[in-house]
Amino acid sequence: MQNSLVSILIPFKNTEAYLEDCLVSILNQTYTNWELLIVDDSSTDSSFDIVEGFAKKDSRITLLKNKGTGIIDALRLAFKHSKGTLITRMDSDDIMRTNKLEVLVNNLSAHGKQHVAIGLVNYFSKEGIKEGFKNYELWLNDLTKTGTNYSEIYKECVIPSPSWMVHRSDLMACNAFNPNRYPEDYDLAFRFYKHQYTCIPCDAVIHDWRDYSSRTSRTHVHYAENHFIDIKLRYFLELDYNPNKTLVIWGAGNKGKVVAKTLIKKAVPFEWICDNPNKIGRDIYGKVLKPFSALETIENPQSIITVANKGAQIVIKKYMDALNMKNIFDYVFFC
Repeated sequence: MQNSLVSILIPFKNTEAYLEDCLVSILNQTYTNWELLIVDDSSTDSSFDIVEGFAKKDSRITLLKNKGTGIIDALRLAFKHSKGTLITRMDSDDIMRTNKLEVLVNNLSAHGKQHVAIGLVNYFSKEGIKEGFKNYELWLNDLTKTGTNYSEIYKECVIPSPSWMVHRSDLMACNAFNPNRYPEDYDLAFRFYKHQYTCIPCDAVIHDWRDYSSRTSRTHVHYAENHFIDIKLRYFLELDYNPNKTLVIWGAGNKGKVVAKTLIKKAVPFEWICDNPNKIGRDIYGKVLKPFSALETIENPQSIITVANKGAQIVIKKYMDALNMKNIFDYVFFC
C-alpha cells in the first residue's frame, strides 16, 4: 500500500497570491505517487491561469471548472474524477510539509481501513497569529497526538479539512460531499465519528495553515456561530442523545438560547440551568431557569454545556468528575 495512488482534492477561488506556494509544496512531496484534482470555483483573478501553467508541466495535475456553485460542488467534481485508493484534501492557500503525504500514507498502511490518518498543523500569518488561533492549534494538536479527537468533537472541528487521509472505500461509505451541509469539514469529521473510524495518533507537523483576513473560515456565512450550533445539535441528537436521560442545557447566553430554541422546535424536552443570578428563576421560551446546583436534583441528567468561559469550563469539568459523570455519555461541551 506504500505505493498506492493518492488523490488530492483542492477547490480554489481567487487565491492567486497563494496558489504557487501551495502547488510547489505538493510537487516537493517525498511521496510521489499522487494525482491532484484541482477545481476552479468561478475565480475572477488569475488563479485559473496559474494552475493551468502548472498542469501543463505536470500530467499528475488535472484542472477542472466547477459546474455547480461552492466548495461542496467543487469537491464532488474533484472526487468524481479521482482514481486514487487513498483520498486527501488540501486548501489552495496552505502549504504541505514535504513529508505530509508520506506520513499519512505510512500511517494508513500500518492501520488499515476504517482509520483516519491525521497530522499536526501549524498556523502562520504575515501579521502574526492571534491568541484564539494559537489556542485552537494547541488544542487540536494535543488531541491529534493521542488520537482522541472525537472526545471533544462537539467543541470545534477536530479534524481540519487539509489534514486527513482515508481509504477511498471509507470515504464512499460515509457518503462524503453529498449533502449540502456546512461547514463541510466539520460535517465530514462527524461522519468519520458516526462510522467509528479510528483517528491514528500522530506527532508530526505536516501542514502549514495560512491565516489572513479574507480566508473563507473568517468571512463566509456558513462559518457563523449559529451554523456550528446547528451541526453540533444535529449530530448530537442523532448519535449521542439518550432519550432515557434528562437533557440539561448549561448556560443562558446566545449559544444556550440557540440550543434551547432548536430543542423546542424539535419537541425535545430539557431542563435549563445557569449561574447568572439575573436569569435564575426567569421564564425564557417557556422554560424557567434553575441554578447550577439543581443538577444534583435532576434524575439521570445528560448535559449540553454552552458556557464559553475557559475557567468556568475547568470548574464544570471538575464538578462533573466529582459526580462520576462521563464525557459524551453524561455531558458534552458545545464550546
